[in-house]
Amino acid sequence: MKRVGLIGHPIAHSLSPAVQNAAFAYHGRGERYELWDTEASGLEARVHDLRGDGFLGANVTVPYKQAAMPYVDRLDPLAGQTGAVNTIVNEDGRLAGHNTDVTGFAQALSAAGFSTKGERVVVLGAGGAARAVGLVLVREGAASVDLCDIDVERARALAEHLRSPANGQTAVRAHAPSDAAFREAVARCRLLVNCTPAGTRHSDLEGRTPIDAEVIAPGALVFDLVYNPPLTPLMAAAQERGAQVVGGLSMLVYQAAASFKLWTGVEAPVDIMVAAARQALDDAN
Repeated sequence: MKRVGLIGHPIAHSLSPAVQNAAFAYHGRGERYELWDTEASGLEARVHDLRGDGFLGANVTVPYKQAAMPYVDRLDPLAGQTGAVNTIVNEDGRLAGHNTDVTGFAQALSAAGFSTKGERVVVLGAGGAARAVGLVLVREGAASVDLCDIDVERARALAEHLRSPANGQTAVRAHAPSDAAFREAVARCRLLVNCTPAGTRHSDLEGRTPIDAEVIAPGALVFDLVYNPPLTPLMAAAQERGAQVVGGLSMLVYQAAASFKLWTGVEAPVDIMVAAARQALDDAN
């Protein structure tokens, strides 16, 4: 039986095992998806072990989507352009790094019926998920992308990365949370994407919102990548303001489906994976 799993810390409440194991079962395969909670000091060894015959590969989540990059043998072009890896594939003992968050976010946004072309967008956070989100936004022709992170230098580094001429003409700016220009950007945006863990159930940030929701404009779309709870504090507050909301479950499943195909070479049963994710959420809560 070959193994595949999730590398991150902490990850005890991840839905990924339920989602991926439902897909393996649907296809009658014997592989198993596991949780591999990994301290930073053990990251290199954990990734190195994936070269063994018993492993298909892994997913990578917070806080290692950038840190894992040096430990793979090659980067898929999309992962290189994103500057983050969320999927590793064992290719006969050599490791390939991919980024299925890009595909996952793009598909989830399309499913929500929202086109970013020519729109003003605000992204909260500047980590690995924000890198994938930002790449989608600039490639699809957003008019502007305003990034905000408590580590403003990290936001500036991501802004610089996204300003590549290959990514189009989108205006990309970085802000600290206290910047007046940031509050103005939120008030004017048509799409706000939360790429921070704020509001995640069973975490130190449970019950919190990443920003003061009173700044959000009625009619905007708020896309919260947090999927547990299904209605996050940010989403609930945004709805009270008259905004539309989308939770992170759709992106979770779409990126998981893309990872599944990379590991197995077969199409993922998306509907089965969605049902498994919802059932796992119900069971956990």
